[in-house]
Amino acid sequence: MADSQRTNDLRETLEAGDVALGVLDNTYSPSLVEMYGDLGADFVWIDLEHGGPSPWDAPAMENLLRAAEVTGTELLVRLPEPDQGLVRKALDAGVRTAFISQVQGPEDVREAIEASQFTYAEDEPGRRGMAAPRARRWGMAEDYPETEDEEVMIGVTIENESALDSIDEILAVPELGFVFLGPLDLSVSLGHPGEVDHPEVQEAIEKIREQALDAGVPVGGLGFGPDDVSAKADAGYQMINMGSTTGALQGAVEEWLDEIET
Repeated sequence: MADSQRTNDLRETLEAGDVALGVLDNTYSPSLVEMYGDLGADFVWIDLEHGGPSPWDAPAMENLLRAAEVTGTELLVRLPEPDQGLVRKALDAGVRTAFISQVQGPEDVREAIEASQFTYAEDEPGRRGMAAPRARRWGMAEDYPETEDEEVMIGVTIENESALDSIDEILAVPELGFVFLGPLDLSVSLGHPGEVDHPEVQEAIEKIREQALDAGVPVGGLGFGPDDVSAKADAGYQMINMGSTTGALQGAVEEWLDEIET
C-alpha cells in the first residue's frame, strides 16, 4: 500500500537556494520527457498555454507525469489562466509544480494558490477537495492531506503591465513558490513586440528580478545559450530553462546539413 508520497525535488532545490536547469518539451512526448530526466534535467517544462493537449486532458497529463516520475525529474506545468478548477484538476492528476499565466494582480495569485492547498496561510482553509485521484494514489497514500501542501509549488508568470504594476503585492502573497519572467509576452504588453532587448523591457525585467530577490521569492526565466544561463544563475535566477526540443533539433539538423558533403 502506498502509505507515503514522493517529495518534490524541484521545490527542495529552490528552497535550498540552488539552481535548477530544465528544458521545454514542445512536442509533448512522454518518451522525450523520460529522456530528459535520464539526461539529468531538473525539470521539463510543459506549456499548456500556447500548445499541447488541453489542460483539462487528465490522461495526457498523466502519461507525461509518469515519464517524469520514472526518471526522477519534475514537470513544470504552465497553466493558461488562474482558474481554480483548472489548478485543482492538474494537481489531482499528479502535477506538483505549476505556474500560472495571465495573472493581473495579487488576487489572481492568491486564488490560484488557495486552490492548490488543503490549509492555506496557517489556519486559513484552502480550496482543495479530499478526493482520491491519481495524486493520492487512488486513496492509498495515507499521508496525502497532511503532507501534500508541503510538496505542491505554485508560481506565476509576470508577463503583462498589470502584473508588473502590482509586483510588490504579488510577491507578498503567502505561499508563492516562484515568479517566472516572461520577456516575450512582457515585450508585447509594453508595446515592443519581440524586442526583448528593448530598454523598457529590460528595465521591467530587472525591476521584477530585484524585487523578487529582495522578497525572498525564487526567480525563473529563459536562458539564451550557455553563457546567458550562467549569467542568469550568477544574477540570482534559480529556475532556468535552457532551451526547447524543437530548438535543439533545429540546431542539430542544420549542423548536420552544413557539414555533410553530397
